[in-house]
Formats: sequence, structure tokens, C-alpha cells
Amino acid sequence: MTTAREIMTPDATCVGENESLADAARKMAELNVGSLPICGSDDRLKGMVTDRDIVVQAIAKGRDPNSVTAGELGQGKPVTIGADDDAAEILRTMAEHKVRRLPVIDGHKLVGIVAVADVARALPDRPVGDLIDAVSV
Repeated sequence: MTTAREIMTPDATCVGENESLADAARKMAELNVGSLPICGSDDRLKGMVTDRDIVVQAIAKGRDPNSVTAGELGQGKPVTIGADDDAAEILRTMAEHKVRRLPVIDGHKLVGIVAVADVARALPDRPVGDLIDAVSV
């Protein structure tokens, strides 16, 4: 079966855990993406930050995006998938955690991102339709 490594977008750009939300927003704009993995100085994944996180958890609460760090929003253990996990595991993990993007980890290293669109291109319609229903709450 298809693995995460085969369908992921490789070389994901990180925002550093000590970089500001303004920096994260600029990177998102440059890359035309809605989320970025948060990486620590130890090169380990610390979480994910989305454009929605920046708006809802910072700007809407009157917090300064130039002084709030990405790491402050990346609380808790991030949901990930292993590089050699198969498509069924990707679907299960996305549905269980109601996420549309999964960081792909090889050992402790971030090697890419799998998005719903990647899964849609790689798999038959039925499992993808079920996934869309599960993550669209």
C-alpha cells in the first residue's frame, strides 16, 4: 500500500519555536500555505501553527504577533505520521484527530507534510470521501 513517504510534500519549511507569529505569517504568505510545522533548536517538531491559530489565539485576543512566539501556540504533543506508515494509517490518524495535515516523521526528524489533497491524489474516491466527512466538522 502507498506510504506517507511516497505521497508527502518533502522538505517542509519550519518556523522556529522562538520566531514570532508575524514571522510565521510572512513565511505562510511567501509559501502560500495555511500552516507551518514549529521546529525547535534541537531540530525536533514542537507543533503546528495555522493561520487560524494566529488570528484566533493571538490577534483576536489583542496579543501582539510581533512578540508572541510560534512556540507559545504549539502547545502539546503534535499529531504526526511515520514516513513508512501506510495510507490506511494516514486516513485513520487524520480522521481520529480531525486534522487535514500531518507532519511526516522519520525517527525524530521532520521529512515532510501529508495533506488531505496528497491523500486524495493517491487513493480511490471512497476512502477519501470518508476522510473528508470525518475532518469536516
